Amino acid sequence: MIITTDGLRRDFLVGTRLRRRRVTAVEDVTLDVERGEAVGFLGPNGAGKSTTIKMLTGVLVPTAGRASVCGLDPVRERRELGRRIGVVFGQRSQLWWDLPLAESFDLHAAIHRVPTAQHRKRLDECVELLDMGGFLRTPVRQLSLGQRMRGEVTAALLHSPELLVLDEPTIGLDLTSKERLRSFLSEVNARGDVTLLLTTHDLPDVERLCRRVVVIDQGRVLVDDELAALRHGFAGNRVLVVELTEPAPPLLGLAGVVDVVVEAQGLRQRLEFSPGATTAAELIATVAQRVELRDVSVVEPSIEDLVRTLYAR
Repeated sequence: MIITTDGLRRDFLVGTRLRRRRVTAVEDVTLDVERGEAVGFLGPNGAGKSTTIKMLTGVLVPTAGRASVCGLDPVRERRELGRRIGVVFGQRSQLWWDLPLAESFDLHAAIHRVPTAQHRKRLDECVELLDMGGFLRTPVRQLSLGQRMRGEVTAALLHSPELLVLDEPTIGLDLTSKERLRSFLSEVNARGDVTLLLTTHDLPDVERLCRRVVVIDQGRVLVDDELAALRHGFAGNRVLVVELTEPAPPLLGLAGVVDVVVEAQGLRQRLEFSPGATTAAELIATVAQRVELRDVSVVEPSIEDLVRTLYAR
């Protein structure tokens, strides 16, 4: 395991010197993350995500419980752990503001004592995959947000970490920059180079990168499972979209269908159905008996719908 926690807890004292109370930010968090996994760590603001991440990276000392990251104690062996993990915080920079991006990379390589040949190979790969060649000599302060975030991820990967912790890595990025970053991270993880632990409110990041999801709220883990299993167990209704060769009135009265929306002047209809009452295959067969189909597709509930359902329960 690259991450193991057992009963992890963190309390804070809040209030004035004369009147303080104890607040529990994280309570009894027990997790195991295997090498090579990509795990989405989700929860609303104040759920305990950032506090957990800070304990895993040695920034905060747990009040109770234990944690092991890369086989190390994050607090007692924080210096060694820093050589074996990379961290990207979407709203904090690890680049030198006034230096060209390339010089920031060189400084990171020197700090981590990365051999020159290894540094050059890794940097060339990142520059190519993230399309950074055009702004390597640009001072960091002059970079766009999308360019800077590509630089942040590169800086976190230059020393070939075993674990990459990403806290809101695509926050504020445009769609093109988001997709470029997601594709890069997906490729790096697929090769087995690095384990990903991703916290984000941008749920398409999770859908694109992660097979497993851990949902935390009020400091406790609500669910820890494969994304596909969570969809199956918690997701609500699905939608069958049918494209017709000729306009048709609403396809009402079909078994399992709870709502029908007509679009494109009757050439497209969206049939919301309950998976417990019928299957997509059965519904398509029934529809095909009533109208002539040009195309069909099934829209799965998004992970945003899934998380909303979890919170409601």
